[in-house]
Amino acid sequence: MNRRTLLGASVAASVAAALPQALRAANLGAAAPPIKLPADGKIRVAFMISSGANVIDLAGAWETFQDVMLPNGDMPFELFTISETTSIVEMTGGLRIEPSYSFGADDIPRANILVVGAQSDGSEAFMKILRDVQGKIDLTMSVCTGAFKLAKSGILDGKSATTHHDYYDQFAKAYPKVTLVRGERFVDNGSIITAGGLTSGISAALHVISRYYDAPTAAKTAAYMEFTPTPRTA
Repeated sequence: MNRRTLLGASVAASVAAALPQALRAANLGAAAPPIKLPADGKIRVAFMISSGANVIDLAGAWETFQDVMLPNGDMPFELFTISETTSIVEMTGGLRIEPSYSFGADDIPRANILVVGAQSDGSEAFMKILRDVQGKIDLTMSVCTGAFKLAKSGILDGKSATTHHDYYDQFAKAYPKVTLVRGERFVDNGSIITAGGLTSGISAALHVISRYYDAPTAAKTAAYMEFTPTPRTA
């Protein structure tokens, strides 16, 4: 039996009803447009990780993307990790993970999305990747204080962004060229999405799914995950 058939219709319907409001990102300009699917239908997502990377920042978005299943049974998102080297990375709480690829490796798949969560690395190599991929991929997405990495690289200059609420003031002081948006689950600038703390990455990933496909596809994914998005309060 297809695992999606295990979902109760009432559960999926209730999540679908909540999604339009919950997935309406804060946008200071025009609404974020749909994203054209790659020719082969595969959406490749690279997660940048380093020492101290927050587990839920990676796992929340990872789980969301991996759980997308289309009506024909295809699961279109292909996920991998990249780091300075392929040596074991110790994440928060002691979780140890072996990166799939190292920076600059010749065999790294061409990514459509780059995800950056909270972590320690702020090296020039890290920053260079963030700058170099702009205009070459569909989206760069940060979760939690991963927004600090994006801001440090300069790619958020002149744009709006959010981060974990405990770090609002620190972010605003450190990066005055970025317009900090408080109180939103995520902010979508079209090609750059910044999510708030921790589980906000799930909401942002669902929003990304809705841009590649539609809100019902995101709703089915959220229902499978038993995740009820938090609606905006304003």
